[in-house]
Amino acid sequence: MSLFSSQKPLNVWLDEYAISHQNPTNKRIHWLCVPIIFLCIVALIFLIHPYLFALVALGVLWFYWRLSVGLFILMAGFMAICVGVTMALLGLGLGLWFWVGVFVVAWIGQFIGHKIEGAKPSFFEDLQFLLIGPAWVMHDLWRRTSALGRS
Repeated sequence: MSLFSSQKPLNVWLDEYAISHQNPTNKRIHWLCVPIIFLCIVALIFLIHPYLFALVALGVLWFYWRLSVGLFILMAGFMAICVGVTMALLGLGLGLWFWVGVFVVAWIGQFIGHKIEGAKPSFFEDLQFLLIGPAWVMHDLWRRTSALGRS
């Protein structure tokens, strides 16, 4: 198993992820915490070195590209927003410990959500679910906003 390749199509990944995310409260927690965790990871890697972030971002985006070009575009856009927020907050003087603190609080939220759900996090089965979580949120957001446009 490689973290940057997938043998499953996107719909299978999303369906498998959704199995342990049925409870409405857990879903809401994930809708909040998953993007925050993604943002924190972007910021923390960026703080180590922007070139390291670029390298990791290329690998992550390659993973999404192989699943779906549409998902790649969504996630590239979200990643760009995360970089912008990171730069803005670093400009305000919020550094390493801010990002570590937010990261820890968001993960606590995730585990509370899974306690409510009564199911363990998907990434305990396969680490690739760490990349599917943000895709699940973005895919759901896209689906919801597309449905609004058709109404």
